[in-house]
Amino acid sequence: MTIEYAFESTPDIGSTQPVAHGIHWLRMPLPFSLGHINLWLLEGDDGWAVVDTGLHTNDSKEVWQQTIGALMVDKPIRHVVVTHLHPDHVGCAGWLTDEYGIDLWMTREEYLLCRVLVADTGRVAPDEGVHFYQAAGFPEEALYSYKKMFGMFGKYVAMLPEAYRRLQEGDRLDFAGHTWEVLVGRGHSVEHACFFDEERKLFVSGDQLLPTISSNVSVYPTEPNANPLKDWLDSLRMLLRRLPEDVLVLPAHGKPFRGAHGRLDELIKEHLDGCDALLELCSEPKRVLDTFPALFKSKISDSNLIMATGEAVAHLNYLINEGEIVVEEDADGVNWYRRG
Repeated sequence: MTIEYAFESTPDIGSTQPVAHGIHWLRMPLPFSLGHINLWLLEGDDGWAVVDTGLHTNDSKEVWQQTIGALMVDKPIRHVVVTHLHPDHVGCAGWLTDEYGIDLWMTREEYLLCRVLVADTGRVAPDEGVHFYQAAGFPEEALYSYKKMFGMFGKYVAMLPEAYRRLQEGDRLDFAGHTWEVLVGRGHSVEHACFFDEERKLFVSGDQLLPTISSNVSVYPTEPNANPLKDWLDSLRMLLRRLPEDVLVLPAHGKPFRGAHGRLDELIKEHLDGCDALLELCSEPKRVLDTFPALFKSKISDSNLIMATGEAVAHLNYLINEGEIVVEEDADGVNWYRRG
């Protein structure tokens, strides 16, 4: 089954549209190439639960104030629910909980790691980070850019509250008059919460399942030997088992769609094909920067070099763990990968 979009129209940026009984779709602006993030507003008899929050910017706060004043004015917001820690999802969470006196729901790993990253704001780049990107083959100008950009996470993320409500795999949440089961995905983020309403066949997917793009799956300097691609593939296969084919997916980016199984198969194949291309490329030793043509169709620019490097290392680490690639460090601290 190919993807079928559920709605011909989309709400304007900063506006809402109903998608099911008690569920409203809010498109929040982003100052990035994606242009928007979808937020899901769940309306119950006694109040609202909101899923994801947008960046912590004046534009986002203005949209929230307008939306609350127009759509949500007759009932209180009771819960802020965050799928994962990336700034476009968690950015306004702390501001909303503080401004409206409500609670925050996140998985433990996402909540704690988010607080660590916010605390990094303004710090000098650590030696471990510099070594990680040197090992990938970064030239001096790229290392300078990394050092300059380090610690920017908190620019778009409000301080989280000191207490939160923990989400866990298998939790059943009674939000807005319906039961939502928590399904946890990994790979794109450490403990990404998705929400499945089995009765109505609705799935709030966050970044775990998107209709047209594949979420970034990266290794970071804090855990250079991590294997997030295995986690990602395992999570996609879990969703194949758990979701019905005709589920309506409510993604964080793009439009609501049906055809989850076909899209999940496509994502799995895309990454495994990338691994095959890497194996062929690494018949001769390659640095991380040399592997980009095997994984990316477009040219990698300075603005997406960090993300591309993290994704390339994720595929290389997966192949190392599968016993198909070996890595050797040269006298300059640069890693060279070759087929084993």
